[in-house]
Amino acid sequence: MPDSTFLRWPFFEDRHRELVDSFSRWAAGSLAIDQDVEPRGSELDTKCRSLAKRLGSDGWLAHAVIAPYGGASASLDVRSLCLMRETLAFHSGLADFVFALQALGAGPITLFGSNDLKQRYLPGVCRGDSIAAFALSEANAGSDVSAMQTVARRDGDSYVIDGEKTWISNAGIADFYVVFCRFPEATDRSYVALVVDASSSGLEVTSRAEITAPHPIGTISFKGCRVPATSVIGVPGKGMSIALGTLDVFRSTVAAAALGFARRALDESLRYAVNRQVSGIALADTQLAQAKMARIATDIDASALLVYRTAWASDNGAPRVTREAAMAKWYATEAAQRAADDAVQIHGGRGVIAGSVTERLYREVRALRIYEGTSEVQQLIIAGQTLAHFRAESTQTPQSGTPK
Repeated sequence: MPDSTFLRWPFFEDRHRELVDSFSRWAAGSLAIDQDVEPRGSELDTKCRSLAKRLGSDGWLAHAVIAPYGGASASLDVRSLCLMRETLAFHSGLADFVFALQALGAGPITLFGSNDLKQRYLPGVCRGDSIAAFALSEANAGSDVSAMQTVARRDGDSYVIDGEKTWISNAGIADFYVVFCRFPEATDRSYVALVVDASSSGLEVTSRAEITAPHPIGTISFKGCRVPATSVIGVPGKGMSIALGTLDVFRSTVAAAALGFARRALDESLRYAVNRQVSGIALADTQLAQAKMARIATDIDASALLVYRTAWASDNGAPRVTREAAMAKWYATEAAQRAADDAVQIHGGRGVIAGSVTERLYREVRALRIYEGTSEVQQLIIAGQTLAHFRAESTQTPQSGTPK
């Protein structure tokens, strides 16, 4: 079992400790990555819908939306989201994916949407009846999302969307997409976020991609796709702020998922090393194995501190946690990749057997260093925020004389 002493840190309240206790027991009984057969193709879509329905019917998706639309509280509790993603990732990468996309896909509506949009979409997400998707990336607008080319043109009481979005999780199984577009005027760098039902005329899933860890992901195109103006989330022109504000909240949950994968890597490594005999002694008693386990354990605690600092700040009214979330995502995802690699190495040949826990962890972790902003993008964000703070302080504080 993973170490849970971190729950005694001052970041948490009793309700968080109670949530982890009940949710961990549910996950241990319902999810086990070493017993699942990885689904592909149509079986993958069916499995994702089944997981969403189970998470909804058992009440866990109540933490992905807000009250009074079925949610557990009046606002998103980021610490709860992080603890749940960490728990799910420990047990099943696919279950974590399903939970995360319900929260992220509905996130712009939850955080910025009108009451009418919330009433229309959030109860279905909470029940697991309606699958959500977040459509931001494009072929030439991944790291630089401001370069998007998908446009939304106002036409009477509607918007007409033209363009293409790629690397969209839940493409093909989503019931609705939150789509980010720019306005077509050449001099206008403003953007808009729209909720588009999957059944809308002019929306088409043009391709699906197979990635290292099976998740439904693909490309969607819009050709004269007409949606009512009431589908706008927030204020027209503020779509980029909505996208970045949503990512601010959910990047820390990506880091939490990485933390769950790292904890599973350490758990598997400890269990194997204690029982594996090498030259008459337990592998766990060799210095080389101990060095790897020490690094994983230290990386886990460092990641957890960064993750839950960010989540605590979000829950306690910080207007933005851009820098903190970038630090958490960068460090935790890179650390999880090191942990998975070390776990494979500790297991030796057993570590690379297709379908084994360690081999699957290795594949599951890798994508986390890319989506919702690559590691390199997180470094740019951290540096930019740090420099901006320094320069702002420098203009306000007189420079001291040169010491002699």
